[in-house]
Amino acid sequence: AESFAEFSAAKIRDTFKVLLQMAIVMTFAAGCPVVKVGRMAGQFAKPRSANDETLGGVTLPAYRGDIVNGIEFDAASRVPDPERLLQAYHQATASLNLLRAFAQGGFADVHQVHQWNLDFIANSALSEKYHQLATRIDETLAFMRAVGMDSAPQLREVSFFTAHEALLLGYEQAFVRQDSLTGRWYDCSAHMLWIGDRTRQLDGAHVEFMRGIENPIGVKVGPSMDPDELIRLIDILNPDNDPGRLNLIVRMGADKVEAHFPRLLRKVKEEGRQVLWSSDPMHGNTIKASSGYKTRDFAQILSEVKQFFQVHRAEGTVAGGIHIEMTGQNVTECIGGSRPITEAGLSDRYHTHCDPRMNADQSLELAFLIAETLKQARA
Repeated sequence: AESFAEFSAAKIRDTFKVLLQMAIVMTFAAGCPVVKVGRMAGQFAKPRSANDETLGGVTLPAYRGDIVNGIEFDAASRVPDPERLLQAYHQATASLNLLRAFAQGGFADVHQVHQWNLDFIANSALSEKYHQLATRIDETLAFMRAVGMDSAPQLREVSFFTAHEALLLGYEQAFVRQDSLTGRWYDCSAHMLWIGDRTRQLDGAHVEFMRGIENPIGVKVGPSMDPDELIRLIDILNPDNDPGRLNLIVRMGADKVEAHFPRLLRKVKEEGRQVLWSSDPMHGNTIKASSGYKTRDFAQILSEVKQFFQVHRAEGTVAGGIHIEMTGQNVTECIGGSRPITEAGLSDRYHTHCDPRMNADQSLELAFLIAETLKQARA
């Protein structure tokens, strides 16, 4: 989740930068466009399994994200404060304006983004592994310069979209507007919104709200999802079976993909439902380190992504995207990676207010490893 304390232009810039770097690598490897969507400018609310937290014998209301209450473990901080809704709105507005400037103002120039990737490779422990792909991108850009194709606006600007979980329905409802030309309703708090695994009940308020808006929407699909229930949910949210309307974001956990995902995929395929399948390899792989920190293992994250692609390849379907929690900062919240963060090192720069995020190096490493999978799929 986004926080008020970590809000700064530099942090937004660095996260946007890493997303661009990841997209360049995967676009080249896949040979198809990559739609760039950031969990930014609105991801403030935090779903909770329990209403309370107990620490040292003291029980207080749970922290529900900066948009609701404070993370500090004291009674005053945990009181819901409606002024936080306004602060979240103003921060989201500022973030969106800055992202728009970055996307359209030259910061996203493909040559600059590629140079950032070269810098990453030069300092990576796996530089040889990524060098071949980087060299091919370099040669492609050199050819485009040689034939005068390097000044096109598409090389200097990007389309960038925002998304968040539509958890606080009162907040979301305030952003709903009707298009004067089509008469359709849109939630203007983000381009895309999703329903969490905890709030996807067929008769629930979140599903009812989301079926009434025309935004692209997502649904988190966990191991408890039943195939028949999934079909009913799809039919509620996408009754016209429009391609691109519904993104099923699969979050199983690396040890549960094989047991649960194929049957869901087959059911949707057999019933002829048009959906986009994405992998969320983060939420099903959260563990508690011996030091007490909540963390995720890079190896498990990568394993879930690879299994996701393998299942699609076996079923003859298309893997459509990945959904990750990351930051452009050099945090130590997820263990592993080519510059391995150990459990003992988690405390060095553990800054998250919510779930552990991959840092810039881990995110880029994941992109290069996914690129290898995409390249194999094209072969």
